[in-house]
Amino acid sequence: MASSEDDGTVEEKENNNKKRTKSAVATAWLTFYNIAMTAGWLVLAMAMMRFYIQKGTHKGLYRSIARTLKFFQTFALVEVGHCAIGIVRTSVIVTGVQVCSRIFMVWFITNSIRQIQSEESVILFLVVWTMTEITRYSYYTFSLLHHLPYFIKWARYNLFIILYPLGVIGELMTIYAALPFVRRSGMYSMRLPNMYNVSFDYYYCLIIVMLSYIPLFPQLYFHMLRQRRRVLHGEVIVEKDD
Repeated sequence: MASSEDDGTVEEKENNNKKRTKSAVATAWLTFYNIAMTAGWLVLAMAMMRFYIQKGTHKGLYRSIARTLKFFQTFALVEVGHCAIGIVRTSVIVTGVQVCSRIFMVWFITNSIRQIQSEESVILFLVVWTMTEITRYSYYTFSLLHHLPYFIKWARYNLFIILYPLGVIGELMTIYAALPFVRRSGMYSMRLPNMYNVSFDYYYCLIIVMLSYIPLFPQLYFHMLRQRRRVLHGEVIVEKDD
C-alpha cells in the first residue's frame, strides 16, 4: 500500500511539473508574441507619421506601409490558434471573426483595389487599428510581466468606446467605395457557364459583408463594455451560454 501511494504521489508531482513547464513555455511564447506585435504596430505608427510629415498628404500612405501591415495583420491568425489550444481563455469564434475580418479588409479590399487606397476612410481605419493594437498588445505584454501600468489598463478599456465605432465606419465606407470598381471589373466573381457550374458575385458578397456588421458589431461592442465593467469596476458579469 505504501508503495502504491508513493507511486501515486510521484506521478502526481510529475504531472504538476509538466503542467508548470507547459505554462511557463506558453507564458514565454505569449510574452514574446505580444512584444513583437506591439513593436510591429509601433513601426507602422511611426511610418505613417513620418510619411505624412514628409509628404503633407495621405495619398500614397497605404502603399508605403502595405507590406508591413499585411505581415503583422496576417500573423495575427496565430491568435486563433492560441484560443483553439487553450493557452488563451478567449472564444475562438470571437477572435476568429475579429482577425479574419481584418485580414479580409487588408487582402481582399484595400490591397486588391488600388483605386481606393487613398480614400480617407482607409486612413481612418488604419489609424484606429494602429492605436487599438498598440494599446491591446501593450496591455497583454505588461499583464504577462505582472507589471501593468494603470494608464495602459485605462486606455485598453476606454479608448475602444470611441475607436471601435470609428473603425467600423472606416471599414464600411471603404467597402462602399470599393463597390463600383468591383462591379465594373467583375473581380473575384464567377459567371455561368463555367467548368464548375458555380456562380459567385463578389459585388453582392461585399454587400452581405456590410450587412453582417449590423448583428456582429453590437455583440462585440457590448462584450467589450461588459469586460470594461468587470476589469475597471470589479463587477461580476455572468455570460449567457450561446
